[in-house]
This record gives sequence, C-alpha cells and structure tokens, in this order.
Amino acid sequence: MNTILILGASRGLGLALAEEYLKRGWRVIGTVRGAAPTGLHELRDRYGERLEIEQADVTQPDQIAALREKLSGRAIDLLFFNAGVANGPDEMVTTTSTEEFIRVMLTNALSPLRAIEAFHPLVPSDGVIAVMSSELGSVANNDDGGWEIYRASKAALNMMMRSFAARHAGDPRAMLVVAPGWIRTDMGGPEATYSMEENIPRVADMVASNTGRPGLRYLNFRGDTVPW
Repeated sequence: MNTILILGASRGLGLALAEEYLKRGWRVIGTVRGAAPTGLHELRDRYGERLEIEQADVTQPDQIAALREKLSGRAIDLLFFNAGVANGPDEMVTTTSTEEFIRVMLTNALSPLRAIEAFHPLVPSDGVIAVMSSELGSVANNDDGGWEIYRASKAALNMMMRSFAARHAGDPRAMLVVAPGWIRTDMGGPEATYSMEENIPRVADMVASNTGRPGLRYLNFRGDTVPW
C-alpha cells in the first residue's frame, strides 16, 4: 500500500487530496494545525486506519522536527506540501504590512522547503516530492499584475525548489511544482474556474504520470509545463 504525507490537509485542496488518495487505496498521513475537529477527522470515520492524522503547524520547526522523528523509518511514496495562505488580489507592496508579508512568505515559501529538507530522506528513489504552487508564481506569465504578495511567495517557493533540485542533481526521484488551477475553495473564492471534484483527480493523475521520471518540473493539473 502506497503512502502519501500531506502537510496541510485539514481543509481545501489538502483535504480534497486526502480524500482522493484514500479513494485510490493509499494510506494517507495528513497534518492539521490544531486539536479542533476538521474535515479530515470526518474522513477518518469513513476510512479508518488508512488515514493517520498528525498535529503539526508547518511554520513551527520544532513541530516539524517532532513529526519527522515520529515517522522515522516509514517510507513516504509521495511527499506533498500543500499548506498555504493568500491575502487577496488587491494587496500590493504599498498596502501590505511587514507582518503580513512575513506571514505569507513564511507559510508559502520558507516552511515548505524546511519541511522538504526534513522529510525527503523518507521518500524512496522511486517516490515523488511535490509542492502546491500556482500559475501565479510564474514570473514569465505575470502580465496582468495583482496578487503581488501571493505571487511573490509562490515565485519564491518555485525558486527554492529549483535550488533544492540543483543541490540534489542526479536524484532519481520526481520533483513537482504543482499549479492546480483556479479552484473554488475558501482561498480561491466562489468565482474560480474549477471545482475540486474536477481538478483534484487531475492533479493526482498528473502526479502518477510523472512518478518514476527524475528531475524537477513545474506543471499544471493537465501535465502542461508552466513557464518559470
């Protein structure tokens, strides 16, 4: 039975990913920040022991270290960092506080790579390391502006993943920067183009089709390359 570790699985895309992989027969380890019940706990009522719920705030290195120690010796076939925050399309450098900028960058860029550094030794040579990015993180495609801080955080995430891949040149594992599409979630909003029922299975299919293909790729949910 394959195992996926989803960092940030309590709601939104992470919760949908957890359910999709459970439907596919995987064992899922999903993280939540707090002790309050979430949609992930409702999934456990349905799928039982194939779903493991771990409490860890991805922005707290000590909590990531504790989870890494707990999972020591486990094989993680797919490591998927999903946790992220957004602060709206109209937030600009001129209107964003230093505290908000740090919050977004910490959650969306620094924390994912800290977690990948911690957990990647558990991913076997035929496994996959993935981060949930966005097409808004593409520097080349930014012709319209907007979402300035969110764009910057995802571009930073993409760059850090390129640095990680460069430091692991020759690594046989697939590494994916995933652009899932504009999906109707609390973060994406009700006007988004796609539903989770449409795109999350496509994301899982795209990951499956790239399993066993070494190297880093920036791909959308269709498997198309996104310009860096």
